[in-house]
Amino acid sequence: MNRVIEEQKPTGKFMITRIPRKIAGWDSILFSMKLSFKVGPWSMLKSLLSRNSCKSCALGMGGQKGGMRDERGVFPSVCKKAVWAQASDLQPAIPGDFFRRYAIDELKTRTPLELEHSGRLTTPVLCAPGDTHYRPISWEEALETTVTTLQTTDPDRSFFYASGRSSNEAGFLLQLFARVFGTNNVNNCSYYCHQASGVGLKQSIGTGTATIQLEDLDHTDLIFLIGANPSSNHPRFMRTLMDIRRRGGKVIVINPARERGLEKFYVPSDLRSLLFGSPIASTYVQPHINGDLPLCTGIAKALLQMAESKPGVLDRVFIDEYTDHFSAYQQYVANSSWQELETLSGVPRPLMEQLARHYAQAKNVVFAWAMGITHHANGVEGVQAIVNLALLRGMVGRKQAGLLPLRGHSNVQGIGTIGFTPQLKQEFLDNLESAYGIHLPTGEGLDTLGCIERAHAGGFDFAWNLGGNLYGSNPDSRFAGQALSNIDFVLYMNTTLNPSHFLGRGRTTLILPVLARDEEPEPTTQESMFSYVRMSDGGPTRFPGLKSEVEVIAEIAGRVLPDSPIPWKEFHHTANIRQVIGSVVQGMKPMQEIDRTRKEFHIEGRTLHEPRFPSVTGRAAFKVPSTPGSPLRENHFRLMTVRSEGQFNTVVYETQDKFRGVDSREVVLIHPEDMERRGWRENDTVTVNSSTGSLAGQKLVPYPITPGNIMMYFPEANVVVPRAADPQSRTPSFKSVDVTLEKE
Repeated sequence: MNRVIEEQKPTGKFMITRIPRKIAGWDSILFSMKLSFKVGPWSMLKSLLSRNSCKSCALGMGGQKGGMRDERGVFPSVCKKAVWAQASDLQPAIPGDFFRRYAIDELKTRTPLELEHSGRLTTPVLCAPGDTHYRPISWEEALETTVTTLQTTDPDRSFFYASGRSSNEAGFLLQLFARVFGTNNVNNCSYYCHQASGVGLKQSIGTGTATIQLEDLDHTDLIFLIGANPSSNHPRFMRTLMDIRRRGGKVIVINPARERGLEKFYVPSDLRSLLFGSPIASTYVQPHINGDLPLCTGIAKALLQMAESKPGVLDRVFIDEYTDHFSAYQQYVANSSWQELETLSGVPRPLMEQLARHYAQAKNVVFAWAMGITHHANGVEGVQAIVNLALLRGMVGRKQAGLLPLRGHSNVQGIGTIGFTPQLKQEFLDNLESAYGIHLPTGEGLDTLGCIERAHAGGFDFAWNLGGNLYGSNPDSRFAGQALSNIDFVLYMNTTLNPSHFLGRGRTTLILPVLARDEEPEPTTQESMFSYVRMSDGGPTRFPGLKSEVEVIAEIAGRVLPDSPIPWKEFHHTANIRQVIGSVVQGMKPMQEIDRTRKEFHIEGRTLHEPRFPSVTGRAAFKVPSTPGSPLRENHFRLMTVRSEGQFNTVVYETQDKFRGVDSREVVLIHPEDMERRGWRENDTVTVNSSTGSLAGQKLVPYPITPGNIMMYFPEANVVVPRAADPQSRTPSFKSVDVTLEKE
């Protein structure tokens, strides 16, 4: 099978006929219209056009420039994911007798899709020890129960978790309460997605975020898209890739699976693309899962060899003046044999040399990646391998080129910026303590996986979840469920039901229904993957009896810590929280004026348009990896868990995956050669076995993925994902699981 596409040439003998020829386009438009009519077309349109930021991915849209506009003001900026997320908030309330009719044991068996479509949560519900059903309770009882529990809880036996759905204001307020309460067990969902990007970038260049702004991509003539599938997960980014190809640029896709949407995509917002489609990948490379690091090393090796006769291939001025440790990296690359790099990456040397030539010929290069890079036990080093490539040609620290981690949830980056992390930056901590004359805990605090592991050992009495689906986000599902069940009191704040509420219950579990972003009574802010801070206006409440996250947090904090110097009553108002954020968080000073000016902004110090790096030395650093990878094991497969076109993070909107032509989520996507070699046929059922567990009843579906590698859907396959994690970022290896398949 060919593992490279050059200018959309034929892709090999194994063509899977079920995969649609046309990805997105009219199908996405018609589906969005159908969904809009289901929840009310006027309500949908009004919601999408309101000045609120998108609830979907961190590419971002909406805000003060108007709905369906990105930070450049381009209209229409909207995608099917955004419509889905909005439709979820527009659905009717959960029926009043729902929790009386359905026992927890029955609700445990419902899929994420079924739970999501049960309706909006509109009243607090509580499940006490011995209860078979959740029971609705009043807000006062819910608040008082939480307050009483916290007042009798040792702070060190509590932890606080946030998803990327919440606002900067809610996240800042809850992490502040947690620290004043006495714990640094404060963490967020990024530990299970892009934490490896933050750690890797911070070590290499001094900042953990993208080095470019959205408009830089308007001048890119080559983009490396590595370990990412934006056709399913960041659909609006496909227009950017389309534009790069249209102006004669190249898009090099590096992905173990050949995704049809990355070959050709029908962009709904562009008439020409809608009618005829747009080529995306100019070159498509399919390494082994977790073969990206040796692949990057191979490209670097080819580039360094090329520079022996053409010194201008490398930017030696940039390397000498603005980087450290080049000699050590150069020696590491020289010592890496082509045979080893080919074996570990699954990519032949001539192709790596070809990629190096493409890179050498380009003027403005952007490297973009997602969880195909970070979800490995060497995720940080995988990120740094990409940075090393960029540094060789000075593609960091200038305009129109740089590094772009494609982040997931709409405010996952903002939640980290405002301090929802185990440790605050020293300047942040000093500013906060100085502002209120307080001393905050100095312990390291536990990351997300660390909290689950301590919970499993019986180390927690209280857990506060600000949004998200913590159970569904965890590797080793059985372990996670048992861990959460060991906690005395678990508090969830959500808009809809998810599996955590039933499979991730504590001994006592309380679910608080909260307002969606566009229902907030006061403005809130969110941050995109480009470090662009938007302001959402909020809007009218769709259901009576709901409270904003900020109101709930401030009220509980004020009751638990009435003598604290923190003005909790003032923090019922988001504008007051923004004043504090602007004064204590580096780069966020414009937040203090945003209520008056409504001027959205890029966070200062993040965009690197000049070779001034916010590191200790002021220079970038080449990093030599210590774990370049391992070869595939005989009679084993390397599994990566993936998301479908019909889901967002753990939220599943439909069971079929239209972009892959798959109508079920209980499947193993496998190369036809691997099936043929073993005498297996399509729709045969297998049991998937790993060191962690087994998952039976999975149907084999042929798919163009590199032989020896397979894909299954997240979060259903989490039961076989071990808790092995990158030692530096503590990100679990969701995409690098050693498994065997046993035919049933």
